[in-house]
Amino acid sequence: MSEISDSLSRADEQHFTRPIPKSAGAQMRFLVKQLKSTRAAATTLGISQRTVERYIKNQIKQPKPDLAARLETEVRRRWQPLVRKRARAKAAKTTGLVIETRARFGFTAAPGTTDDGRMRRITQHLPPEYAARLFAAQEAGAAEPQLQQIAAEALQEIYFKDNGARATSLLVEFTDIDYVDFAF
Repeated sequence: MSEISDSLSRADEQHFTRPIPKSAGAQMRFLVKQLKSTRAAATTLGISQRTVERYIKNQIKQPKPDLAARLETEVRRRWQPLVRKRARAKAAKTTGLVIETRARFGFTAAPGTTDDGRMRRITQHLPPEYAARLFAAQEAGAAEPQLQQIAAEALQEIYFKDNGARATSLLVEFTDIDYVDFAF
């Protein structure tokens, strides 16, 4: 399960200026237009090229639930790329992003302090440099543990160390994620 990557994608959707197409035919036409051929759309969705053509002509109107989910996912992934790019660029350069999470945070700290992990609910604004790192890693196809590591480092520096004002030797582990949401 890719919680951080999915959450970043959901945050993108908050900036869409138009809703995604509702009908299966409209979604299929959009996907074919984006992929430039019915064959590419068929391969992406795991169906035959003829089935794609039938959806385009509205000969089939109700896809099976698993195909409907795959179709909507592919359309959402490609919907309004310029709007998405603009919002990400603004977050990476000026505004940063807000992370809200409930997860287990464990610590490696100086002797005499507690290092027992515990569940915490944290809402924290992260500066633009961490937003840029998260976006760059996601676009490069980074695995979920790498994205978690970047988020953990951001929370470690901003929330737990208070930008270097305290706990300078503290190292934070970000595990057992209950949920994570981003906004930018």
